[in-house]
Amino acid sequence: MIRYGADYNPEHWTEDVWDEDVKLMTEAGVNLVSLGIFSWAKVEPRPGEFDFGWVDAVMDKLAAHGIGVSLSTMTASPPPWLSHRHPEVLPVREDGTRLSAGSRQQYCPSSPVYRDHAARLVEQVAARYGDHPALTIWHVGNEYGCHIRQCYCDTSAADFRTWLRARYGTLDALNAAWSTTFWSQGYSEWAEIQPPRVAPSFRNPAQQLDFQRFSSDAILACYRTEADILRRVTPGVPLTTNFVGLVQKALDWHSWAAHEDVVSLDSYPEPYDPRGHVEAAFGYDVVRSLKDGKPWLLLEHAPSAVNWRTHNGAKAPGVMRQGVLQAVARGADAALFFQWRQSRGGAEKFHSAMVPHAGADTRIFAEVCSLGQDLAALSDVAGTRVRSEVAFLHDWNSWWALELDAHPSQDVTQLDSHLAHYAPFFDAGVSCDVLPPTGDLSAYKLVVVPNLYLLDEEVADGLRRYVESGGHLVVSFFSGIVDSADRAHLGGYPVAPLREALGVRVEEFWPLAPGTSVALSSGSAGTLWSEAMSLQGAEVVASFASGDLAGAPAITRHEYGDGVAWYLGTRPEPGEMRRLVDRIAAGAGVAPVLEGLPAGVQAVRREGPDREFLFLLNHDSGEVAVDLPSPAPDLLTGRTSARHTLAPRGVAVVRIR
Repeated sequence: MIRYGADYNPEHWTEDVWDEDVKLMTEAGVNLVSLGIFSWAKVEPRPGEFDFGWVDAVMDKLAAHGIGVSLSTMTASPPPWLSHRHPEVLPVREDGTRLSAGSRQQYCPSSPVYRDHAARLVEQVAARYGDHPALTIWHVGNEYGCHIRQCYCDTSAADFRTWLRARYGTLDALNAAWSTTFWSQGYSEWAEIQPPRVAPSFRNPAQQLDFQRFSSDAILACYRTEADILRRVTPGVPLTTNFVGLVQKALDWHSWAAHEDVVSLDSYPEPYDPRGHVEAAFGYDVVRSLKDGKPWLLLEHAPSAVNWRTHNGAKAPGVMRQGVLQAVARGADAALFFQWRQSRGGAEKFHSAMVPHAGADTRIFAEVCSLGQDLAALSDVAGTRVRSEVAFLHDWNSWWALELDAHPSQDVTQLDSHLAHYAPFFDAGVSCDVLPPTGDLSAYKLVVVPNLYLLDEEVADGLRRYVESGGHLVVSFFSGIVDSADRAHLGGYPVAPLREALGVRVEEFWPLAPGTSVALSSGSAGTLWSEAMSLQGAEVVASFASGDLAGAPAITRHEYGDGVAWYLGTRPEPGEMRRLVDRIAAGAGVAPVLEGLPAGVQAVRREGPDREFLFLLNHDSGEVAVDLPSPAPDLLTGRTSARHTLAPRGVAVVRIR
């Protein structure tokens, strides 16, 4: 089945509301809720005094109605008594400001006091509910790194030094990696090393990069402390935790995913953005790829408006349904909202919920119930996978390094680069996976590198061998510039093995001024960037036609070994990027999910050994018709046809096998 539900916070309400909740959940088709996420203060009102009576009652009610529970470890927001008694657990900003309680996630990830108290609570929760019939999956913590991405306190500093000792072994190795001969930064004792706190000028980039790595690992250590307890006490219950956003910068999801049984995502596309669904789709492809394409869980999204943006737009009728079905199309086997019943008070009282302030007699709840029926009709889809012939490469280490200061242009950012390259594939109906640079690329016909600023030589050699053995590769500018310690590769850019595959050598960066463009010989324009490159075997596809580099190569193609490598020395404007992507994909033998796809229609295929489904989602403002090679039934309407007509925001899920 497709799991459907929401975060459930019964502690916000009196017990008489709970019976109405389970009645309405049954009516809406809810079969899974996340419980207890922010319940620490309620279940442990004083240190060591536990009160689980209300949790017992709720768990029993849910079980009696056949509703499963994604039970939280309840550690996401420590109670006030913890920081009152132990103020040292509170996190510190890079400017030395110590944050206070009164919000959430108010803890230093390296704090042994926090970890000890969290572990004690998890032991209690696991022992009490490990055998409960409602327990379906453990929800460890919540949105790790959402608010506290790094902590700069003295406890974190000591933990950072321990992490550095394990990474480098000796101070000589650290000094070499951090290039500390620059600006007289050489360290003679480990105790001299601090986090990259606020400093007079540019801070050491390698130090900043390592602190990003350390911070992701420190937060992961919090997760693993809890996960280890759960695996020991309840070895048969799967674990997950919810990543945040499109692609969360603070945490290296690749290193985290190995410690989860199922990966999960919280997704909140901007309703005011007409292309917000493209950004959401990229995030879904990232999270799906973390476990080699296994189905994932959408653990939070909004029925309508959120509360935390400057302007919080409502979702028009049909947008919620289409957004959920897009997640399912791209591999989700669960869709949960934040939250079940809209809170009366607190910071999120204006965040929409399945049951709004106005009650069940509302548009939102009617759509919620209708969506529950849709997801029930898609039960056969659960467990199937999305297959892709194209791989995008994404690396958190490179992202962290790319967006440090003192670079040729601060306008070159990771997600912008990804989306500029991803959107043409999305619009063409070509499915993509998102892999680390060290992933196995052999099954993919085409590999796309929007930006890998940080690229070690041995990893670059893997890309060279991929092309040599017959693969097709696309690389955009400012890739392969530095190694894992943020030290520039010498001899021209990019790093030598990649340079060999691309057949070009970049000598000088020529970033464009904000808001400007450069003409291309193709009749289009390049944006954001240009650079001086020389050919070393590649052929020119387009040249710069204006500016200081007029006549110089801008886009190249290189036949190397049995494969082909393309290089983009500028960012083609969107129309030109789409034409280029279509040409590259065709040359690589990459076919869209459905030929002749109408503009504005998204097509995704999920398949298993004995079944296959085609999702069609209309993002256009008008009605469109999609023709299939042969008649096939739409699971949402029961209608069988070779032509499926989609209303604006309409969706069809066609069983083709």
